[in-house]
Amino acid sequence: MPAANSQARRTHSGNRRDEAARLAVLHAADDLLVEQGFGALTIEAIARRAGVAKQTIYRWWPSKVEILLDTLVEDSEKRFPVPADEPTAEDVRGYLHDFARFLTDDPAGAVLLALIAEAQHNPGTAETFQRDYLGPRRDRERAMLTHAIGTGELSPALDPDAALDALVGPILYRALTGAAISPDLVNTLFDTLLNPRPT
Repeated sequence: MPAANSQARRTHSGNRRDEAARLAVLHAADDLLVEQGFGALTIEAIARRAGVAKQTIYRWWPSKVEILLDTLVEDSEKRFPVPADEPTAEDVRGYLHDFARFLTDDPAGAVLLALIAEAQHNPGTAETFQRDYLGPRRDRERAMLTHAIGTGELSPALDPDAALDALVGPILYRALTGAAISPDLVNTLFDTLLNPRPT
C-alpha cells in the first residue's frame, strides 16, 4: 500500500509519543491475533495490551481491520518487499521464497491469512483489503515480473497476472491449510511457470 494512503487513515500528530503509541497498538494487534484469532480480537483488548486508551485507537483507526492492515503493510515491506530496482529472475525467485517464509514463520503472516479469510464473508473488509494492500502490492509484483520478462530472464507462457496467480495460489493454499511450504515446491513453481533463462 502506498505510504500516503496509510498515513491518510491516521490522524495522529506524528510526535514521538504518538509514534510510540501507534507502534505499540500495531504490535499488540499482531500478537493478540496470533494468540486469540480474528474473531476474539477486540479494540478493548488491543488497548489493554498496548497500554493506550480505547479512544486513542478509535481516533487513529475506525476498526480492527484497519489496524491489522497497517500492521500487514508495515511488516510486509520489512519482511518481503517487492524487488523494484531492475529485478532479475533470481530476485523474483527470492521474493517467492520470502513470501512463503512470511506466511509460515512470521507471526505477521497470520495477519495476512486472517484478512484473506475475513474478506470472504465481509464485503467491507474485502474492499479495504483490495484497495490498501492486495491491489498496490499486485501492481508492484506485476512490474517486477514484467521487467524480468522484458530483459529475457523469464519467459512464462501465461500473462504476468495469470502467472502471478498460478505462483502465489498454491503457496497461499498450503499456508491456509497449515501445510508445509518447502523450498522445493517454490522452486518447482518458479521453474515450471516462469521458464527462467539458463545461467
